Amino acid sequence: MNTYTIDATNKKIGRVASEAATLLMGKNRTDFERNAAPKVTVTITNTSKADIHEKKRVEKEYVSYSGYPGGIITQSLEKMIDSKGYSEVFRNAVYGMLPSNKLKTIMMKNLVITE
Repeated sequence: MNTYTIDATNKKIGRVASEAATLLMGKNRTDFERNAAPKVTVTITNTSKADIHEKKRVEKEYVSYSGYPGGIITQSLEKMIDSKGYSEVFRNAVYGMLPSNKLKTIMMKNLVITE
């Protein structure tokens, strides 16, 4: 099992997330298979030291829908960091960059995020 460590200090969220998604999918390996999740572990460290612009903290919104009428919930990046921490922000970013299939949950289990 391969382990990769990504240091998020002074890096943008998207750059770190795209690198993590590529490693989780196994696109950097010579034995890449689209229909199989590789046995890798990706660790993202120092997420609280990431470079996030103040404008993005205020204006970026995460939207979720409960399925009920009037059930749209919007939350700014700043409030998400306060309530769930930086790890949830990075987890959402990586989750959105992985392919939407049955392997997505398996790949997400191989992601470890520390603040």
